[in-house]
Amino acid sequence: MTKGPILIDLETTDAPRVAEAEPVPDDGPAPQGQAMQSAAHLAARRPSRLARWFWGLAGALLAVALSVGAWDFATALLARSPALGWSVTALISALAVVLLLIAVRELSGIARLKRIDSLHHSAAEARASDDLSGARAVLARLDDLYAGREEAAWGRQRMAERAGDIVDAEDLLTLAEAELLTPLDAAARVEVEAAARQVAAVTALLPLPLADVITALAANMRMIRRIAEIYGGRAGVLGSWRLTRAVMTHLIATGAVAVGDDMLGSLAGGGLLSKLSRRFGEGVVNGALTARVGVAAMEVCRPLPFTSGRRPSVSGIVRRALTGLFPGT
Repeated sequence: MTKGPILIDLETTDAPRVAEAEPVPDDGPAPQGQAMQSAAHLAARRPSRLARWFWGLAGALLAVALSVGAWDFATALLARSPALGWSVTALISALAVVLLLIAVRELSGIARLKRIDSLHHSAAEARASDDLSGARAVLARLDDLYAGREEAAWGRQRMAERAGDIVDAEDLLTLAEAELLTPLDAAARVEVEAAARQVAAVTALLPLPLADVITALAANMRMIRRIAEIYGGRAGVLGSWRLTRAVMTHLIATGAVAVGDDMLGSLAGGGLLSKLSRRFGEGVVNGALTARVGVAAMEVCRPLPFTSGRRPSVSGIVRRALTGLFPGT
């Protein structure tokens, strides 16, 4: 009988090694971009008429209560200390002026978005009917829209020099698109790529379902607002929300927020998603859906409709945005 520890030489045994173990099979469902789909349905959901009446009446009652409370507070201070009372009255008046300016800015932003939408429809009608006078009117409105922007000065000059020699509506609108909107399209694509990259990274690395939905919705709203500003929209908070809801509603109606086999095939690229974990695959799909939202926002915010060959490719945006973001991409 031996005493003391017994030593076993592991190098001579045939024990399996961890590095040589087979990967754990992942037979779960394919990534569906749940965060982006939830964010899209949340943004596109229209409140019921009863809910709109409730929030409208509640907001009006709250405004009246705050106004009466501020007035009583100021008059009470005037009775106790005239100097302090007038100071508070001045502050309340300044706050009212600021709120009025914010309201005017919001209304101006909504009116500017409607102006671009009207220009978009006029350009589409002029192109469809080959209306040269209508196309020239669209060019005049487009020139007026970008009159105060330095980055558009060279394009406006080039358009003015060449527009007189063109007698076809299609060619005239194509000239305006090439000279004025091409650099704006490039800037808008940069915003879409940045938003797709952000949403993909956050939804892949943040395991909290509600947090990734909120992050995806906020990133898409910020992207849509920036795209509107690039094309001259300058939407405020209310205008951005209305624009976001319009874009999301259009995408849901056309089924563009659904992940089909064509999207998975283009993203897989010969087995890309199979090389990623399910979490990273979900992030990639969310980023691709964000790219779809960005392209749709460009179509909505652009003062001229895209001609053939100029519409950005969703797969190209995703490829530039997500290359190198995850292992294996």
